[in-house]
Amino acid sequence: MTTRACSGLPLFCILLVWAMSSVAVCDNARDYWPQWRGPDLNGVSRAQNLPETWSETENIVWKTHLPSWSGSTPIVWGHRVFAASPSEPESGQSEGGSRLLLVCLAQEDGRPLWIRDLDSGNQLQHKQNMSSPSPVTDGTHVWVMTGTGTVAALTMDGDVVWKFNLQKEYGPFGLNFGYGSSPLLYNGKLFVQVLHGYTTTAPSYVMAFEGLTGKVLWRVERPTTARGESHDAYTTPTLVANDGKTQIVVSGGDYVTGHDPETGAEVWRAAGLNPRNSTRNRIIVSPVAVDGIVYACSSRRPLLALRGGGTGDVTASHLAWTWDASGGPDVPTPVCDGRHLYMVADQGAATCLDAKTGAVVYSPTRTAKGIVSASPVLADGKIYITNEDGVTTVLAAGPEFKILATNALPSEGKTLSSPAVSEGRIYLRTPTHLYCIGKKPGGG
Repeated sequence: MTTRACSGLPLFCILLVWAMSSVAVCDNARDYWPQWRGPDLNGVSRAQNLPETWSETENIVWKTHLPSWSGSTPIVWGHRVFAASPSEPESGQSEGGSRLLLVCLAQEDGRPLWIRDLDSGNQLQHKQNMSSPSPVTDGTHVWVMTGTGTVAALTMDGDVVWKFNLQKEYGPFGLNFGYGSSPLLYNGKLFVQVLHGYTTTAPSYVMAFEGLTGKVLWRVERPTTARGESHDAYTTPTLVANDGKTQIVVSGGDYVTGHDPETGAEVWRAAGLNPRNSTRNRIIVSPVAVDGIVYACSSRRPLLALRGGGTGDVTASHLAWTWDASGGPDVPTPVCDGRHLYMVADQGAATCLDAKTGAVVYSPTRTAKGIVSASPVLADGKIYITNEDGVTTVLAAGPEFKILATNALPSEGKTLSSPAVSEGRIYLRTPTHLYCIGKKPGGG
């Protein structure tokens, strides 16, 4: 059931403000980090003058204690930083599970501005909890989803505009490791995917909400021939533009599909993510699209580079290249600037491929020791790779493998959240704190 907060403004005024603000969003968003994979959904920021080195005593602008650990990545817009979080760590939670929150911090000093309760029933599910989906904002509203199925829209000041619960409306999620996909915002619409099947016979689906009102615009089933756990995907949808048309790209359940954002209709489909027909090929790595090419990873291998566009089965017709060597990621999503595609395997080895041809620029090379679950980001000519121990390896972007620095922060537990970058600062979430990292006088 959808609930909405009342507004004193007539609907046409709200829509007018929305239309006017959306013009500025496109430009402003490139300076901020409005969603999980950044302004262009590819893990790249245009921020400059970022530090290479930091520690607890070097180049820390501020740090703020968060209520609990989470795999959710913070997002940044203007003077606000948003982070999803349980109300307390699972080890100390009350009966029935802790609450699920959205926390808003001041960008300048990290002080809490407001905290909103989204849902109850947080649970530990293997390596994640039910706060894993990252929020998304356009600078006028912020949207967030929980692993319990609640989707919510709030104003930048924390007023709840609407809520909707997918599980109450469409049935329980059936993923082996809990729900972990983040919502996608495009052209005033919020897109959500539910790709599951390990513990349910219910079909997978993709749906769209009207961002301002929470009205369900469409919900389409997404069929698959996957078997067993291969139904499940923890990926986040992305966008690809070809011939003046933008499509929603969904990866998982053994296929990559392109959907019409207006209707949800499947326009094209490519197989090849599970050539061995495994029953355990659940996919965590999200698709990335740059310059009209979609890069879709499976569980470690293979990686497909697909030219966007086409209709129907494009498995053969739109395959630009494929990479099926060892050393691919199972969890971290690659980062791509259109020239190079950088991948980090879960054991920390980095690989660079030519984004246009798939040629190996450098083969898997060890970065910092430790398991990597966070996705790498590229900014200011540097690639930032954070492992579960809170150690960030900084590589030089480009065709030569070069470690510039290795930086450690305390990590009492697993650091799972990907870094966010905005206006010369790096936002790094450990199990207990959110750090704002930036160059300071006399710093690195």
